[in-house]
Amino acid sequence: MKPRTILRHFRESLKSLGRNGWMTFASVSAVTVTLLLVGVFVVLMLNMNKIASDIEKDVEVRVLVELGAEEPQIEELQTNIEQINGIESIDFSSKEDELRNLMEDMGEDFRLFEQDNPLYDVFIVKAENPVETQRIANEIKGFENVNDALYGEAKIERLFSFLQMSRNVGLVLIIGLLFTAMFLISNTIKITIVARRKEIEIMKLVGATNWFVRWPFILEGLWLGVLGSIIPIAIVSTGYYYAYQFIEPKLRNHFIQILDYTPFIYQVNFLIILMGCLIGAWGSFMSVRKFLRV
Repeated sequence: MKPRTILRHFRESLKSLGRNGWMTFASVSAVTVTLLLVGVFVVLMLNMNKIASDIEKDVEVRVLVELGAEEPQIEELQTNIEQINGIESIDFSSKEDELRNLMEDMGEDFRLFEQDNPLYDVFIVKAENPVETQRIANEIKGFENVNDALYGEAKIERLFSFLQMSRNVGLVLIIGLLFTAMFLISNTIKITIVARRKEIEIMKLVGATNWFVRWPFILEGLWLGVLGSIIPIAIVSTGYYYAYQFIEPKLRNHFIQILDYTPFIYQVNFLIILMGCLIGAWGSFMSVRKFLRV
């Protein structure tokens, strides 16, 4: 395509935005609202995924060793556990360590158990994939000198189900909002095309190619997407900044964290403007297609 032709397409697309001022405003407003909702959902969903991953990584199996097990039997048990597929780490905590941790958490009242410690030696096992926790726990329960393998079975299964459902719902909502924005832009461009149908017919009759006719409308949709992304970027960036400043200090000493403000917010802003451009251009492309049949 010649540079002069490209400049002509750019001029025509910008002129069309000015000629259809109210329709441009209505379309940009609709895209702004849609992209704002998409941006908020993306921020929430990605942070939910981050928190979910942190929670999943904290899931562990506590293997209680039989009280009568000798040191060679404990070493053999550790070897057997290490041979299970999907183990990320295995740590040993003696019953003395367990009592010490209990006293730190619950108070010195438990010191009276030092002479006759009723606790178990424990192996703390983490899976490479948290979803495999149940399988690993069931395998460990079959080994000798294992009293039990605890991982909060009911709570963990409910947690994994809830996290998966949340991810799926968030993804469906975002896709739905994107299609809504595409529909709005498509209809706006369609109204513009109907008003210029005669012009398109004349261009086609004098030999203009389909792509020569398409490009100004595709660029117009792209401008609508870009303009509609400005306010969402500003609101999402500002809102997440204050949310991060408020939430991050409260989670600093916990095992879960939200995503750092940078580079996360730059990635979200790029995604918003990219979605605006894509849905604008695609919406225009789809709406102009039916009017090219002369």
